[in-house]
Amino acid sequence: MRYRRVTPSLRGLIPPDSNIVDMTMKTLRKVTAVIVCTSLFLCSAFPLSAADSELTQQQLDFFEKKIRPVLIQHCYECHSADSKNLKGSLLVDSKQGLLEGGDSGTALVPGKPGESLMLETMKYGEDSYQMPPKGKLPDKIIADFEKWIAMGAADPRTEASSKATKTEIDFDKAREFWSFQPPRHYPAPEVKQKDWPKNKIDAFILAAQEAKGFTPAPAATKQTLIRRAYFDLIGLPPTPAEVDAFVKDESPDAYARVIDQLLQSPHYGERWGRHWLDVARYAEDNTNMGPHNGPFPHAYRYRDWVIKAFNADMPYDEFVIRQLATDFLPETGPEDYPALGFMGLGPSYHKEVALSQVTLENRYADDWEDRVDSLCRGLLGLTMACARCR
Repeated sequence: MRYRRVTPSLRGLIPPDSNIVDMTMKTLRKVTAVIVCTSLFLCSAFPLSAADSELTQQQLDFFEKKIRPVLIQHCYECHSADSKNLKGSLLVDSKQGLLEGGDSGTALVPGKPGESLMLETMKYGEDSYQMPPKGKLPDKIIADFEKWIAMGAADPRTEASSKATKTEIDFDKAREFWSFQPPRHYPAPEVKQKDWPKNKIDAFILAAQEAKGFTPAPAATKQTLIRRAYFDLIGLPPTPAEVDAFVKDESPDAYARVIDQLLQSPHYGERWGRHWLDVARYAEDNTNMGPHNGPFPHAYRYRDWVIKAFNADMPYDEFVIRQLATDFLPETGPEDYPALGFMGLGPSYHKEVALSQVTLENRYADDWEDRVDSLCRGLLGLTMACARCR
C-alpha cells in the first residue's frame, strides 16, 4: 500500500488536523481488523424463557408492534434469509436464527438486559460496537428492546430460516459476466431506410426501431441542433448571433466546426468535469459530518485540476493514474499534486483523544471505507462493500 508516500502531497489540500495525513500502516492494520467486525449486530445463544404456548396477548402485541417492525426495517437487509450478503452468520428473521446466534457469540440473554451485548451495541456504548451502523436508533426504540429482553425476549415466530451456506466461487463462470468481456467490433446491421443512418451508431438505433415497428423522428431544425450542441458540451446557450450564423452556413461541415469550437471552449471542462467530480464525491466542506468538521480550504485546487485535464484532453489512463499516485510519476510535478484530492477530499469523521479506542478505530474505518468505495465504484464499476465485513 502506498498511502504513506502519497499523503505528504495532500497536506496543502486538506486541513492540517486531518487524520488522513498521519495515517500509518499500523493504524491501517487496526482498521482492517475493525472492518472485519463492525457489521456484526444482533445474535443470541440462549433459549427464550417464554414457551410458545405460554405467550400472553400482551407479549404477542408488544413483539408485533415494537420489535418485529424494527428488526425488519433495520436488520433484515444484512441479517435475514433474503440478504444478498449475510453478515456475521446471524439471522434475525426467525426465532431459530436468534436462538442459534452468530459469529460474535452470546449477545442476547433473555430476562437480563444488562448482560445483553445486543442492547449495549444499540445504545452506542463507547466500549462496544455501535449498531445499526447507519445511525443510533431513537431512545424510545432502545427502551422497547430493553423491556422486551426483560420480559423474556418472547418471540412467536415459528418459521425457520436456513442460513446461507458457504460455496466455492466459480471464477470461470464469473468471468463470463457481460461487463467483464473485452470490447468487440460488430458489423452495422442491415436497415430498410438506407439513407437515414449517418454513422454506425445510427444504424444500430434504426435497426432497433424498425424491429419494433417504429420510425425515426423528423430531423431537428438547425436552431434546435445548435442549442442542443451548446447545452450538451458547455452547458450554456448560444447567442442569437451564433444561432443566426449557423443557420445561414450551408457548408457540409458547418455542424462539425461548431462541435470543434465548443470542444476548445474553457467551458467544456467546467461542463463535463462536474460529472467526474460527482464520481469523486467532490465537496468543499465536511459539515454534514457534524459541527467539528469544517471546510476544506484548498478543495478548489482539485476541482480546477479536473477542469484543466478535461480541457487539455488528457488521456484517461493518465487522468486516473495521476489522481492515485501522481507523486510516484517522474514526469509530473507539484502542479499535478492537486490530483490527489480524489483520495484526500473524502469525508473525515471527528476524532479526538477523549474518544474510546473502539470508537476511534470505527471512525478510521469509516474514513477508509469511503475511499475504497469511491475508488472501486468510480474506477472499476464494482462495489467492495463486502470487504468491510469479510
